[in-house]
Amino acid sequence: MTVFCSFDDLRAACLDLPTGSPAAAASAASREARLTKPAGALGRLEEIVAWLAYWQGKSPPRLDRVEVLVFAGNHGVTAQGVSAYPAEVTAQMVANFAAGGAAINQLARTAQANLRVIALALDTPTADFTREPAMDGDAFLAAVSEGYAAVPADADLVCLGEMGIGNTTSAAALSAALFGGGAERFAGRGTGLDQEGLARKRTVIDRALARHAGAYGDPFRLAAALGGRELAAILGATLAARRMGIPVLIDGFVATAAVAPLAKLRADALGHALVAHVSAEAGHRALLDALDKRPLLDLSMRLGEASGAALAVLILRAALACHTGMATFAEAGVSDRPDEDRSSAGAHGPKV
Repeated sequence: MTVFCSFDDLRAACLDLPTGSPAAAASAASREARLTKPAGALGRLEEIVAWLAYWQGKSPPRLDRVEVLVFAGNHGVTAQGVSAYPAEVTAQMVANFAAGGAAINQLARTAQANLRVIALALDTPTADFTREPAMDGDAFLAAVSEGYAAVPADADLVCLGEMGIGNTTSAAALSAALFGGGAERFAGRGTGLDQEGLARKRTVIDRALARHAGAYGDPFRLAAALGGRELAAILGATLAARRMGIPVLIDGFVATAAVAPLAKLRADALGHALVAHVSAEAGHRALLDALDKRPLLDLSMRLGEASGAALAVLILRAALACHTGMATFAEAGVSDRPDEDRSSAGAHGPKV
């Protein structure tokens, strides 16, 4: 198990990242250009295949083993009344996942994906970050390390999501600290706050931002001060996937905020990660704009628990099925037309 013992260890791992395979992406693009359709007619489906090939280093890419990892954590800031639900719902939902009764159970099964739920010290919530850092360095690095270790080396694709009452408050606070704009830019209604509750949530976030201003400029110290164990684990899992050559589907607002520190540290750190959907949570579009990320789906979902990521697996499977199953012009006896060369990938891989 990779264990990060210091912020310097983590930072060094994030700055030493492998790239994908331009040759695999070029091979996929070459086949795509010969399939029985006009060039580009399948739009982003074609881009998805090239992206999968680039980061897996395989042409054709594979989706034989798809892992859905849901990390769960509790948040001390719920004491400030920032959620419509009590903190004990986190553990209750983890039990619901285990019993097969949640939306993610149905979506993962439909996507032919293996679901694992990793509960992170649910009996020990993070500290109330309006009073002190949510986590000290050791707690943050332990959660990052646990997320890193959760990624199987033989996975073809990893979907990352979360469960944690109060974690949209953490996500909004971390996003505001990283990209500016305060609570007004990133805080939404979460699990269903009324207007009074939303105003209280924004006040709490702005207080936290003021308290932890000394951590600005260090993405990981901000993640420790304002985040949660499940956010830290998602960061660790995303880093592990990059170092193992595994593409990633990031779920909604909280999961996107969890990986944002990687992008602040290194601009291309999330090249292997697609955002599965744009959440109805208010701050997600602003965060995607800040990260220059384009989601695959926009279905007004705001559930979390990797639900959007699992759903997007079906889009990836459809893209790969077309790529591998369609006939070429030569195979089908259909007349082709001269086409431009679309067989190269950029230095940081295909943009999807």
